[in-house]
Amino acid sequence: MNLSDSQTGGVGPRRVSAMEAVLSHLRDAIERGEYAIGDKLPSEAELCRTLEVSRPVLREALRALQTMGLTASRTGKGTFVVADAVGDPTFGDYTAGDLLEVRRHVEIPVARYAARRRTPEHLEFLRQLLDRMDRETDTTAWAAMDTHFHLAVAEATRNPVFRRVIEEIRDALARQSAFLNRLGDRREQSNREHRAVVEALADGSEDAAAEAMAHHLERVGATLTAIVRPAPAARAAPSPRTPAAPRTATPTAPPPRTPTAPHGPVSTEDRSR
Repeated sequence: MNLSDSQTGGVGPRRVSAMEAVLSHLRDAIERGEYAIGDKLPSEAELCRTLEVSRPVLREALRALQTMGLTASRTGKGTFVVADAVGDPTFGDYTAGDLLEVRRHVEIPVARYAARRRTPEHLEFLRQLLDRMDRETDTTAWAAMDTHFHLAVAEATRNPVFRRVIEEIRDALARQSAFLNRLGDRREQSNREHRAVVEALADGSEDAAAEAMAHHLERVGATLTAIVRPAPAARAAPSPRTPAAPRTATPTAPPPRTPTAPHGPVSTEDRSR
């Protein structure tokens, strides 16, 4: 059975994209120990053949594994397992936790100032941007607009320092936004949250603007937590996990074994929802 490269909806269990299914499959294999720390994953050709997916789908899943901190790519050598549990995802130069901490302390006050100082021109630009985001279907393009939205709110404060702070984390925000939309299905919800911010700015309500931005950041954090949550108990080892002893104590480690890919195509039914 071939996996579709598109996401579908409907009544009953949510159907997930091929990339999400491949990512979940490989993540589970790593967390179960089928691929141990230090192991090299099978080649892209082998994984595509075994899992019956296209190379672009597989590469997107491999990038997500790296973002989650489970694997690392070594030029000319392949992809290696570096952890057996998901940690704090990294987006560019910053971890998700660091980004969210700073955003709470910067963007919530920014929303307050923007509600007080925004001009009709700021509001018109924001509304036009939101209309474009509603129509956009490409994840990368939407993520770029998402960061532009937060920059535009900062500009509405008429304090250039706020814009400079958001500019500094702009690349990381775009990476995080794309990650959340691919794995957390956040786009429509984000669009609604953005509109709530703009409505509060239009009303000139500092409290409502701050509350809307705080809610938006809270949902970002909740989605990140859902994505990187610990593996369900059903997949965990029967006894509490303890740090494993080194596989070898000799100075020169033996060549990493290359396990074969788990057999058969993966299911696209998301049992976690």
